[in-house]
Amino acid sequence: MGVISRRAFLAQLIPGKPPNIILVLADNLGYGDIGCYGSKLHRTPNLDRMAREGARLTHFYVASGVCTPSRAALMTGCYPRRVGLHHTELDGFVLRPVSKYGLHPNEITIAELLKARGYTTGMIGKWHLGDYPSFLPTKQGFDSYFGIPYSDDQEGGRMFPGRSAPSPPLPLMENDRVVEAPADRDTLTNRYTERAIAFLETNRKRPFFLYLPQDMPGSTPNAFSSAAFRGKSANGRYGDAIEELDWSQGEILAALKRLGLDKNTLVVWMSDNGAVRRNPAQGSNLPMGGWGYTTQEGGQRVPCIVRWPGKIAQGRAIDTLLTAMDWLPTIARLAGCSAPEKIDGKDIWNNLSGKSRMSPHEAFYYYGPQLQAVRRGNWKLVLPLDAKLINLQSATAKGEMALYDVVNDPGETTDRAKANPDVVRQLTQWAEKARAELGDVAVTGAGQRPVGLAQ
Repeated sequence: MGVISRRAFLAQLIPGKPPNIILVLADNLGYGDIGCYGSKLHRTPNLDRMAREGARLTHFYVASGVCTPSRAALMTGCYPRRVGLHHTELDGFVLRPVSKYGLHPNEITIAELLKARGYTTGMIGKWHLGDYPSFLPTKQGFDSYFGIPYSDDQEGGRMFPGRSAPSPPLPLMENDRVVEAPADRDTLTNRYTERAIAFLETNRKRPFFLYLPQDMPGSTPNAFSSAAFRGKSANGRYGDAIEELDWSQGEILAALKRLGLDKNTLVVWMSDNGAVRRNPAQGSNLPMGGWGYTTQEGGQRVPCIVRWPGKIAQGRAIDTLLTAMDWLPTIARLAGCSAPEKIDGKDIWNNLSGKSRMSPHEAFYYYGPQLQAVRRGNWKLVLPLDAKLINLQSATAKGEMALYDVVNDPGETTDRAKANPDVVRQLTQWAEKARAELGDVAVTGAGQRPVGLAQ
């Protein structure tokens, strides 16, 4: 997308009074890790109440089981492969500290859309879409930023392949300045919450967009939490971190009510991908099969709760296939502006408001570096992979073709390919459509765009 067309696009605004938007993202939290999605270990009364007061999405997918590509898709409404952040030459699946790559400045983010519409835009939390100055949140539509620029498991002093120097200590940043290094991870959830409430108080008289990608529970063996929550859960440090996330959400919802913003604010709470195998005793993706960092259901099907009093009916479970890429066009509609044309997300407001139970997606594609599976309706076809390409994101250990009914078998336990050859043939054709548009290994898709590259 060229600069001229981008400017022309951002000038196309639709009149009307827009709602406030709060988008909260947990890090590596599994489908079965909170109470309203089945957890018996974690006390999450605030999230459970939010689900009762809003809607719980049960077939909600992120576009990748890994942080950087998942967040790129959320911010742009595009499959990560379309924007070049599915996998990079030096970094692999996620951007490493001081990477030369990042989200291309010509890509239009949710924040840029809303800023052009007159919103105040703030980000608090983990970015992970590039830490060079040209890739920071303040260069991607956010008026303010407070948080860490990349993953909290990338410790200072660690060497990465292809690098001549070790990574720096994990920094905490305010806008484009480092204010603390290394960041005190035990206090981040608490400090993010304080910052979020201050943002609401400061901007209560104007439309705002708050993006709050929390750092917890994260992918490190030992999750982090403040002293008030440490040692208090029934599930170790991982559970402590989740229960503090629940407290944080409760504080934010209470602030909305106190400030009189409750009825004009859409709040979305979700995870960036499933719980990872690194924490087998703590994280749960049940009843999904597999783990984060894979293309199994447990890697990409995540909890998502939406709340907007008077606009979204209370206590609903929405079982329609929806995706994180859908937030950009949906938020654009609600804010009264147009979404970019070349995106993969769909406007899902009719699904959220109860006007439709049909998925707007004809098919959903599970990509690692290569296309690994396709879902259409109940069916998910796991594609055969060359043994040389099997990696951490593989849906199966052997890379063999399989067909699952992921509505009735979310654990992907029973292969139904032999009994349904017509379904296999149809989904194989959909896979070819994806390859033509988005590409695959050794195949450049017609719709792919370049990754950002620091000069």
